[in-house]
Amino acid sequence: MKKPDFSNLKAVFVNCTLKKSPETSHTALLMEVSKSIMAKEKVKINEIRFIDHQVASGVYPDMTEYGWDADEWPKLSKRILDADILIVGTPIWLGEKSSEAQKLIERLYAMSSQTNDKGQYIYYGKVGGCIVTGNEDGIKHCAMGILYSLQHVGYSIPPQADCGWIGKVGPGPSYGDKEWKGENLDKPVGFDSDFTNRNTTFMTYNLLHLASMLKANNGYSNYGNSREEWDNGSRWSFENPEYR
Repeated sequence: MKKPDFSNLKAVFVNCTLKKSPETSHTALLMEVSKSIMAKEKVKINEIRFIDHQVASGVYPDMTEYGWDADEWPKLSKRILDADILIVGTPIWLGEKSSEAQKLIERLYAMSSQTNDKGQYIYYGKVGGCIVTGNEDGIKHCAMGILYSLQHVGYSIPPQADCGWIGKVGPGPSYGDKEWKGENLDKPVGFDSDFTNRNTTFMTYNLLHLASMLKANNGYSNYGNSREEWDNGSRWSFENPEYR
C-alpha cells in the first residue's frame, strides 16, 4: 500500500475547555494524541484555547459592530478558515458540550453565509471532527450536536469523526489524571485505553484522508450548490425542466 502524503494539509485544534491557560486541560491531553499523529504525518498544526481569548457572544462576524467593546473572533476565524481540518475539543458538563464549544459553533454559524471563490458557502471543502473528554457519560451526545452543526454550516464529516474518553460512568478521575482524591495513581488515567487510542487514531486518519481528497479536487464542484449563482437567478431544480 502506498503511503499517503498529508504534508500539504493544515489542521486547527480548538480546545473549548473552561480552564484558562496554563491550567492543565484534560481535553488538551487527548488532543495531543491526535496532534502527535498529524505531526508525524507532517501536517501543519495550529491550536487555539478558546477561553483564553475575548470572544463575544453572538451570531455576527464582528460583534463590536453590535455593542461589544471587544471581540477576537475576526482574528481567530482567519486561523480557522486557513485550515483544511477543524477539530473541536470539549469537556462534558451535565451531559453536554461546554459553553465555550457552543459559543464556537455560534461564531462559526455567524460566518456561514459568506462564500468562497466558487460561490459556495465558506466552509465547503473543509473537514470537521471532535474530541470529547469527561468523567460522566455523554460522548456520543456531544459529538452528535457538534458534528451536526459543523456539517450544517458546510464542513464535511468523514466516518468515525469523533473520539473521546469518559472512564467508568460516574464521578472519577479524568483523562490524564495522576491522582484521585489525594491518592497517587499508578499511571495517568486513560493513556492505555485501547478503545480511546483506536478511535482517536481512526478519527485522525479519516479526517486526513477526506481533507486530502477534497484538497486534491479543489473541494466540491459548484455545480448545483452555488449560493452566488442561486442569487443571480440560476435556480436549477425549480426553473429549468432539464434539472427536474
